[in-house]
Amino acid sequence: MKLAVGYEMTYQCPQPTPMILLLNIHYTRVCDLVVADQIVINPQVPVTAYRDGFGNWCSRIVAPPGLTTLTTSATIHDSGLPDPVVPAATETPVEQLPDETLVFLLGSRYCETDRLLGIAWQLFGAVPPGWSRVQAICDFVHRQITFGYEHARPTRTAWEALNERQGVCRDYAHLAVALCRCMNIPARYCTGYISDVGEPPPYGVGDFAAWFQAYLGGQWYTFDPRNNVPRIGRVLLGWGRDAADVAIATTFGPNTLVGFKVWTDEIPEPAALPATA
Repeated sequence: MKLAVGYEMTYQCPQPTPMILLLNIHYTRVCDLVVADQIVINPQVPVTAYRDGFGNWCSRIVAPPGLTTLTTSATIHDSGLPDPVVPAATETPVEQLPDETLVFLLGSRYCETDRLLGIAWQLFGAVPPGWSRVQAICDFVHRQITFGYEHARPTRTAWEALNERQGVCRDYAHLAVALCRCMNIPARYCTGYISDVGEPPPYGVGDFAAWFQAYLGGQWYTFDPRNNVPRIGRVLLGWGRDAADVAIATTFGPNTLVGFKVWTDEIPEPAALPATA
């Protein structure tokens, strides 16, 4: 299937404001792009780009005083299949983990493994290791946190989400990531688009989503404690240790987000022509 994805965001800045934008589809999905997700900026400003330490594609701009609107509209092929479920996937002992996974075992800005270590082992130490343990963590987080956009707070950590029992998708992901790391399972925070394909209506307002990947059986698998069911049409923008690494916009100066729209829509396939004699 094909998905139409994109966004329109408008910032109001009182002065020239440097920004780092993580708004391009991840390199692992570039071969699926039918129409590229080029960032269009109004008013036009110079743009430079670089890859960060995790391989994410980032853009740098200086937004001028006044209103600056960022938009993109892209088309991407998708398998149409839900996130894979592999119950036989096993944990890898720490001493055998690839070097590049080790950073995703450590505590980070929003994932305080030191505060959650004892709780994690108390809750999940007796759960069979591997896929079942990560899923048990997702089940716990899904029950523990009540979702609501009114609960959003950019400073909330995994420890605070556990105790406040409310939040948005990033809080679910942070808590699950931290608990996995406490159990010696590498986990990395992900952000991107997610569609409503295959889901019953009513559909929520379009937004970017957060989930995470756990390293099991020698590869990374997707888990989503917010929805806690396999989803169709997930398009990655970036991954990192937590939300601080993959903020869609990091701004260096006062600003106000005055407009925000995100879409991830299935493009209907053209009807087949009737057969002719």
